[in-house]
Amino acid sequence: MLNYRHLYYFWMVAKEGGIARAAERLDMAVQTISAQVRDLEKSLGHQLLKPSGRGLALTDAGHAAFARAEEIFRIGQSIEEEVAAAASAKAARLSVGLSDGISKLAAHALLEPVLDTPNLRLLCHEGEFDELLSELALHQLDVVLAGEPAPRNPHQRLASERIAVSPIEWYGPVNLAKKTARDRFPQSLEDVPVLLPTSHSPLRSLLDGWFEECKVTPNIAGEFEDSALLAVFAARGLGVFPVSKLGARDVALMRGLRVVGDCPVREEVHAIWSRRGQHHPLVRAMIAAAKG
Repeated sequence: MLNYRHLYYFWMVAKEGGIARAAERLDMAVQTISAQVRDLEKSLGHQLLKPSGRGLALTDAGHAAFARAEEIFRIGQSIEEEVAAAASAKAARLSVGLSDGISKLAAHALLEPVLDTPNLRLLCHEGEFDELLSELALHQLDVVLAGEPAPRNPHQRLASERIAVSPIEWYGPVNLAKKTARDRFPQSLEDVPVLLPTSHSPLRSLLDGWFEECKVTPNIAGEFEDSALLAVFAARGLGVFPVSKLGARDVALMRGLRVVGDCPVREEVHAIWSRRGQHHPLVRAMIAAAKG
């Protein structure tokens, strides 16, 4: 069997960029670390590290081993946390992945029904869609919220369900809201600075199609991956912006923002889970509340 202690020492050497730095970090002798890494290379039958300047670099085989080691020790850390939580019987843990393209304001609205759970420990991880699905398949996440359903992949064994379809409204600071006349909307978007989600978001392609259909060329002043950050910049007067009605209540908390118009575009939110995730009580409660 693979010696995980040897793998751990190799992982530390790769992360620190050299055996001496890894030995210092682990408070061990350089010779001990070096011998453990050589034993790992011998057991795997491939060189994992090569000299690079004053340090070491990963070989192609080393990159493959390091990627798996990252997963293994990340899972190991989560095991410690989950065991401690289970032993204390106090924390209700919910680990949620938020796809880059999804509105974070909408995500907050969907999670709100479970936020008053006693002793809730909520972990939110934002990332690329494919990366989050991999973490979900490895049981590092309980559920992923995304703007698209899970792709058909028999190896990942994931399920998904559309839990929300929300109309889009446009908001802006008071000074710009006055210039964005409702009777001229959406043509008035050509006369004021406009803030939009980036192309990572499925919503952006829908908005671009709507602009084309309306023959409107918006005056784009900024593009943001995070809808909450976008709303903050808008509240500071940078421009008008679209937001789903799901997240509009959070927008209303920011002073000086006013509704300037609406459009027929709809934002979809899909919940994606693994076989283990479907039995998580908080995941079931969130989906039930969204559908209800």
